[in-house]
Amino acid sequence: MDLFKVESGLFYLALAGYFIAMILYILLFVNKKESLNKRAKNVLLVSFALHTLALITRGVNAGRIPLSNQYEFATAFAWGIGLCFLIFEKKFNFALMGTFVSPILFLVIGYAAMTDKSIRPIMPALDSKWLAIHVSLAIISYGSFAVAAGISAMYLASDRIFKKNFENLSLADKETLDMISYKASAFGFLLLCLVMITGAIWAEAAWGRYWAFDPKETWSLITWIIYAIYLHLRKSKGLQGRKAAIFSIIGFASVIFTYIGVNTLLPSLHSYI
Repeated sequence: MDLFKVESGLFYLALAGYFIAMILYILLFVNKKESLNKRAKNVLLVSFALHTLALITRGVNAGRIPLSNQYEFATAFAWGIGLCFLIFEKKFNFALMGTFVSPILFLVIGYAAMTDKSIRPIMPALDSKWLAIHVSLAIISYGSFAVAAGISAMYLASDRIFKKNFENLSLADKETLDMISYKASAFGFLLLCLVMITGAIWAEAAWGRYWAFDPKETWSLITWIIYAIYLHLRKSKGLQGRKAAIFSIIGFASVIFTYIGVNTLLPSLHSYI
């Protein structure tokens, strides 16, 4: 059996499924039909299952954890967004959450589809137990930030949403949206702290220094500072509402640049990730 073809087939089925789910969530926003919510959720669940199988197949075929190059991290990043979305959607039962989070998920996995999918030997610097720990933490952290950004976009659009008739759908009020975005950001920030710590330990083992202001490290620090300021202002100054939502979206923009922008535009020791 050609596992590469199996993985590729599962990946593109998941990609198509995420696209269909995104369209259904957008139609849900437009048409306000409960049946669309159930269809979108079911399609996304099936797509997530296929995506999980694709990652497992990749790992079996490569003989290692599939987190060591641009494609593998991108598709795992999308998987992390899907996982965090399903957890938050299950916990808070917001039918319209998918309208704002699924486009982020589709764009990230779409980016993965455009990268080189070939399986290459693991680089010596990545051949470490810290790979699974450091990168897995980053995946869930980034996924949480993506959900927070989607909820923040939902908050900014809430005035328009609440003028529409959504009596048949579960929908949070603005205060609850603000609270969920904060919780998702706080959880992502906690994991990001662990990402920074494990990354420093790994860097010392691989390159003989904990920190060297490599572009990836620098932008990770910038992202950490943005969310640290956001959480500090939230606790000390009561930052809420529209300003908090904008802060969350800016933070996620920094996450995206840390991953895609640095890899594309700046020479870095982390360019393979």
